[in-house]
Amino acid sequence: LAQLIEQPTKRVTLRDKQDFWMIKNHDAAYAKVTDKEKKKIRAQENVTESQINAQIDKLVRERITNEELLQLTDNDLEVLAIYREMVSGYNLSPQIIKSENVSADEFARVSERLTQLPGVNTTTDWKRLKLSSLAILGRTTVPAKGIPKEKLNYYLARDYSRNDRVGESYIEAQYEDLLQGQKSVVKNITNKKGQVVDTITTYEGEPGKDLVLTLDSELTAATEKIVEEELLKLKSQGGSGLLDRAFLVMMDPNTGDILSMVGKKIEKNPETGKNEVVDYSYGTFTTAYESGSAVKAATLLTGYKLGAIRPSTIFGDEPIQLLNTKKKSSIFNRSGYITMDGLRALEQSSNVYMFKTALLINGTPYSYGMPLRLKDDTFPKMRNSYAQFGLGVNTGIDLPNEFNGVQGPTGPTYGGKALDLAIGQYDTYTPLQLAQYISTIANGGYRIQPHVVKEVHEPSKDGQSLGQLVTEIGPTILNHIDNSSDEINYVKQGLRRVYTGANGTAKRQFANAPYTAAGKTGTAEVVYYGPLRDYYGTSTINLTHVGFAPFDNPEIAYAVVIPWATTYTTQHLSNNNEIARRAVDKYFELKAKYNAEKVTDSNVKQPILPAISKDKIGEDEQK
Repeated sequence: LAQLIEQPTKRVTLRDKQDFWMIKNHDAAYAKVTDKEKKKIRAQENVTESQINAQIDKLVRERITNEELLQLTDNDLEVLAIYREMVSGYNLSPQIIKSENVSADEFARVSERLTQLPGVNTTTDWKRLKLSSLAILGRTTVPAKGIPKEKLNYYLARDYSRNDRVGESYIEAQYEDLLQGQKSVVKNITNKKGQVVDTITTYEGEPGKDLVLTLDSELTAATEKIVEEELLKLKSQGGSGLLDRAFLVMMDPNTGDILSMVGKKIEKNPETGKNEVVDYSYGTFTTAYESGSAVKAATLLTGYKLGAIRPSTIFGDEPIQLLNTKKKSSIFNRSGYITMDGLRALEQSSNVYMFKTALLINGTPYSYGMPLRLKDDTFPKMRNSYAQFGLGVNTGIDLPNEFNGVQGPTGPTYGGKALDLAIGQYDTYTPLQLAQYISTIANGGYRIQPHVVKEVHEPSKDGQSLGQLVTEIGPTILNHIDNSSDEINYVKQGLRRVYTGANGTAKRQFANAPYTAAGKTGTAEVVYYGPLRDYYGTSTINLTHVGFAPFDNPEIAYAVVIPWATTYTTQHLSNNNEIARRAVDKYFELKAKYNAEKVTDSNVKQPILPAISKDKIGEDEQK
């Protein structure tokens, strides 16, 4: 076989070379161990013959010199490379000898000599065709790597071979059982010497299922461009030394369909030394950040649910002074006293309204200079309520490795932190959690499980169109928040005023929108804890934005997160709002286009893409 193919030898190890040298030079190899040494080894008690041989072999290997190993020729190493693949599996279990860079000549040479090569066969293989850089699609292993060690027993118990390709991340990993298909089953007939004389196929096997994703490819491509442009625009400004990422999630609040899941990250190319923007879509559910005022709608609804406040509650926005603490105030009102209700509190993003709500949840109404000692159940009550919206808990996304975020420490003396929690500056949430949270408000209080797979189909019969529908993945309601419709609608009106009110924090971006929408902006004052450890503890700003549209019958809910946007903590930035506006514009632009073309979910064609030229087929290198 080594004379017919060119087998790479880079995977041949020192141990492989030693064992091969021992096979080729049997007498010389075992002469390296004296009879006295062998006798001493055999004199051990409770030692099996295989253990004795293993100890002798170990001594032989230790005494093989580099000069002796250099006697192995290039042809020897090629034979060894083939041999190590042959013995890597189980008896009568097929092993892939070469699947990468097999030339047509090699395939032909082996195929026409199969009768002279007992136990050898040729077959076609596959490679993953990548048409998108979207990381959440995941990747598969290559035969050289095979099954990851940490999952070896799991897959071997399911009739996988050690060198099978398996999904090792995100969609490929999550839906491996569906995508892999079923292998054909053969019965090997052997003679008395154990040699295979015939092979009978008892089961033909079948290809894996086909998946249809919820992601809108045009919307995803457009929003990726939007996020990248705004990220680079912000990066070009002063104070952006810590900025390296930005996220956008857009979903259907009624079904949980993820329409776009964008993450962009600036990384230095190790080869060129230049910064590049790379896909970081998986960061939308594997990384979490303080989200600032974007969570204030949840704080109001928490106050209503717990009976601390009502929609009619009026508070004075004023700097609040607790005993032995610094004053806390709203950004727009550092020294005055402004009377406001919940609607205005959302419109202008009042911190103090939320502080006073948290104090009432604790059962301690605000008074100037008051001491604050938290009750044991204050943090749990607030966090349990936020969790009903999807904040700080698993969203249920059909992708692995979801992160729930980080909860800060609690205790009776953490009163100030409870106030920070009420304005989104204590616990951390993922961009996906923020999207689920605003979806819950948009649809009237139902927390819907997000998902990226929409349909499962049988394999295509003609290679041109999808096969028969097996499963359609519909909405899954995880819970309903404990608020009345009137309370939810009141908060939604406040979110509408964020976009249209005279003092709305996103008025500049959304007041003139040709559609109705509502949302909430966020600016969190945080300390840096990103990849640049030398800058840990640096004060910086997270920018966020959540919203939904249209207002009366929401079709989309969206969340934007830009962590560590600037170290100029007094600087006013609006790139979060710009991303939101541009993304929603693009959604409605594409909707109009689809309507004009009369394209719907039910009639859109899902063609199977034809094979393309070899130079366009790419597969991640596994090392």
